[in-house]
Amino acid sequence: MALATLLPLVGVVSLGWNAAALMTLYWFELGIASGWALVRALFAGRPSEIDRQGLVLGPLAQRRVGLSVPWTGVEVRLSSLLVLPVAAPILAVVWTVVGTLTVGVVADGGLAPEALDTVTLAVIAVFVGEGVTTLVEYFGRGEYRDHSAQTAIQGVFAQGAAIFLGALFTVTIVAAGTLEDDTPISALDPDAIGLPLLLGIVAVKFAFDLASLYGDRLAAFDESSALDLGFSHEPPAPQPADGSLAGAVRTVRQPRRARLAGALTTPLGHPGLWYLAALPALGAALFALGGEWGTVAALLAVAVALPLALAALDHELRYGLVTYRVGDDALVARDRPFGVDLWRVEPWDETGLRVERGRLDRRLGTETVVIELRDDEYRIPGLADSEPLLDVFERAPDRPDE
Repeated sequence: MALATLLPLVGVVSLGWNAAALMTLYWFELGIASGWALVRALFAGRPSEIDRQGLVLGPLAQRRVGLSVPWTGVEVRLSSLLVLPVAAPILAVVWTVVGTLTVGVVADGGLAPEALDTVTLAVIAVFVGEGVTTLVEYFGRGEYRDHSAQTAIQGVFAQGAAIFLGALFTVTIVAAGTLEDDTPISALDPDAIGLPLLLGIVAVKFAFDLASLYGDRLAAFDESSALDLGFSHEPPAPQPADGSLAGAVRTVRQPRRARLAGALTTPLGHPGLWYLAALPALGAALFALGGEWGTVAALLAVAVALPLALAALDHELRYGLVTYRVGDDALVARDRPFGVDLWRVEPWDETGLRVERGRLDRRLGTETVVIELRDDEYRIPGLADSEPLLDVFERAPDRPDE
């Protein structure tokens, strides 16, 4: 942060930068910070917080697995890979919008050749400095262990807000003093901004950076102290659930009939799936006008198969590929393909226990076990025999459908 603060100050005081050069550097600084933030997010040591009910992504995020980078102790988590395809476009849009509303206004005519050279060197220095900071502090000092992909990138948005507000303040003050009422904002002269105001912009940006820095320090203090000051947010623990069980271990799985029926009925709980069918269905309608019936049939098949395939994948990840291991002291849900434990419930962890038999369960001869916790709930549908699971808990389940 010291380098990113010092360079604008040197540029304004010693190199004669105007507002256009200053805002250009700040804009590139935001892009560089976004790029390195994505690198930090990729190697974040904590799982990302993704809504468990989300289609496909929800059950995938529950798998606390990752690909280790040899000889580093760092790994790429599956949940981080689910966040990056969303985070990267958002950061790109933020960078573009901030650039349009700042550099696009203040530096509409481009930079002078002398300023362009020095700003380019400053951008390179900021890139190297941000990279060194990431390598030394984030990886070298092990800060990645305390971050999820989401917490690794959240500071970039505050930085973008600081640059945007600084530019807005600059443009407003200068336009009010130098432009006529009917003059377009693009006619703003960046050289009309004097040294005191430029130093003020640098100071405001530095204040935002300082607040962000000490926000991290306060969060670290909050995490290490017994007090709850509200500054910290603890990402989920990196370790999967404890899968050890006492006594003889029994396993329970969904029967095949329940897996098939569950996959076919999942779209009923996710009606948005059928929006995916709209594009191929529209294409089929267009080809039908031309009498291309083979293409029409293929597109209609895609329109039906795509939602059903996603529904089947979601159901398999949630239930079909999960084995429920029952011991004397706990119930553990274990994912078979990844070989990781998803959750663990011990007797009296639950606040409620019930067995449901909906219409589908009655037709299949199965039951759904619902385990209520203080702040969560686990549903285990389609069980041919629920007694092994119920034996773990020292209470009789409610059976509202009987």
